[in-house]
Amino acid sequence: MTQRKIIHIDMDCFYAAVEIRDNPSLTGKPVAVGGSANSRGVLCTCNYEARKYGLHSAMASSRALRKCPDLIILPVNFDKYHKASKNIHQIFKQYTDLIEPLSLDEAFLDVSNSKLFSGSATLLATEIRDTIFNYEGITASAGIAPNKMLAKIASDWNKPNGQFIITPSNVERFMQELPVKKLFGVGKVTAEKLSTHGIQYCKDIQQWTINSLTDTFGSYGQQLYEMSRGIDNRPVQTTRNRKSLSVEETFSADLLPQHVTSNLLHALFDNLSSRLHTLKNKSATDIKTLFVKIKYSDFKQTTIQSTNTEFSVRAFTELFKTRTKNNTKPIRLIGFGVNFVDKDIKKYSEQLEFNFEFD
Repeated sequence: MTQRKIIHIDMDCFYAAVEIRDNPSLTGKPVAVGGSANSRGVLCTCNYEARKYGLHSAMASSRALRKCPDLIILPVNFDKYHKASKNIHQIFKQYTDLIEPLSLDEAFLDVSNSKLFSGSATLLATEIRDTIFNYEGITASAGIAPNKMLAKIASDWNKPNGQFIITPSNVERFMQELPVKKLFGVGKVTAEKLSTHGIQYCKDIQQWTINSLTDTFGSYGQQLYEMSRGIDNRPVQTTRNRKSLSVEETFSADLLPQHVTSNLLHALFDNLSSRLHTLKNKSATDIKTLFVKIKYSDFKQTTIQSTNTEFSVRAFTELFKTRTKNNTKPIRLIGFGVNFVDKDIKKYSEQLEFNFEFD
């Protein structure tokens, strides 16, 4: 069997980068894209100049301005970002037909059978990033690895405008020294829970049996077992039946239901709206139900859905309040999502974990 060669391309501060490209006078200034501070808006993204002030995605715009008074907040322009994304995906197609989009600004590329650059995925990733910059004027980072999970971890290693490779022969050593907080689903709260069991690095998880992990962490224990060993057998998928779309936020500290602010719920809705907008640019979609997912501090979770298809922050907020009424258990994760009327549509990622500790 041919060893997979997967590239994960992740655009750097995509929305903000497109805005700065179109208005060079913004270069070097702290720039964010998001909602107005006067209407409980939140940041969708911000550039690295803004991040120096501690700003990040999903932060309330009003708070961001207090931390960085010179911050320039621009309104979201999905049509502009979609156009840039479409151009970038056309560039991808010059190098491979096996493309799995995750969102407007990131995708997996399977280049296992490419003959370009004598089969070097590293040189191919460099070429793709250079082509994106030459044609679109914005930078991208890349991760190169033998599977999707590792490629996604690697693409964050040398951001911005860099790349990192994890070779098959280096997977075992790389995973042993990888902090568990780099794994999917491990935010600050989960990392602290793992730490109480003496787990800080993947090599610590590797000392546990799969049964002990599932006994302690439930179904997530199976994922921890595989992820800690760099195991991910998922192929790059170009199409599939889309049944639902959802976004999630894992909080850096558990929140009581009454402390979940409208800004947080608005941020979730804005991210889901962005994903849905991206999806509808690929295929018409009909919403069948709305749902809200809640995971508590003890890792137990619950979901509530409604056949009311009004796609609004109010509808999701009402679902959330219905489920958490008279409940005082701390919450570690909230998800908003929609189920679609069954039909074939292009694949986009089913989940977006939004961890306030990382952007």
